Amino acid sequence: MIDTHCHIDEEAFAPDREEVIARQQAAGVEAMVVPGVNVASIDSVLQVCAAHPNYCYPALGLHPEDVKKDWQVALETIDAAIRAHRSELVAIGEIGLDYYWDKTYKEEQKEVLRRQLATALELDLPVILHNRDATEDILQIVHEIGGRGVFHCFSGSKETARQILEMGFYLGIGGVLTFKNSKLREHLSVVPMNRIVLETDAPYMAPVPHRGERNESQWMVYVAESLADVYKCSVECIIDTTTANAKHLFGIK
Repeated sequence: MIDTHCHIDEEAFAPDREEVIARQQAAGVEAMVVPGVNVASIDSVLQVCAAHPNYCYPALGLHPEDVKKDWQVALETIDAAIRAHRSELVAIGEIGLDYYWDKTYKEEQKEVLRRQLATALELDLPVILHNRDATEDILQIVHEIGGRGVFHCFSGSKETARQILEMGFYLGIGGVLTFKNSKLREHLSVVPMNRIVLETDAPYMAPVPHRGERNESQWMVYVAESLADVYKCSVECIIDTTTANAKHLFGIK
């Protein structure tokens, strides 16, 4: 299994990060993609990934919730880091739009997304996209700018899934699929297995039966089991296919 979205650099893992990583390796997790979210995470992402080469793979970006008054300075700083570390990065992310908590910087979020998508195209990197309560706008902007990548933590409708697939993007599937009231199972009926990657968003979004706990990459197996039920195939088939998908998307050997 490859965890295509794991914030292993965050403070939640500070007390036992090395033990957590060792536990994932022992459980069969082959690699982790570690996305940045702001200026502060540039160093934490790069340091964790440098300490675990060929296992933790870095991405850098400005998360929409971190688009504030100083967004231009933050974006310039992150852009410079992306260019300086281009050879190490497997993606630009986590980027996107989020209107759930605060719409104060809605227009700025859209401008930041456009600029980061353009940088990804210029540097030939995939993007890791965050979308919360902003589906219409993010689809319009991605269609306008173009690129390739994954819609992280997908939980949208069949129609949204179709539009994402038409643009050539993948869907990141995590713990939401295991939640009792999730409608994601029926929405995946339009999604071919070769366009799905597994993810956790650890330390967040732990799947059932660990919901509410600090998430770990190894628990993707519960998501894989749910996907096996959706696609009427073995768990091994899901793991093999999503691992191949992740390697292809992020250039992981």
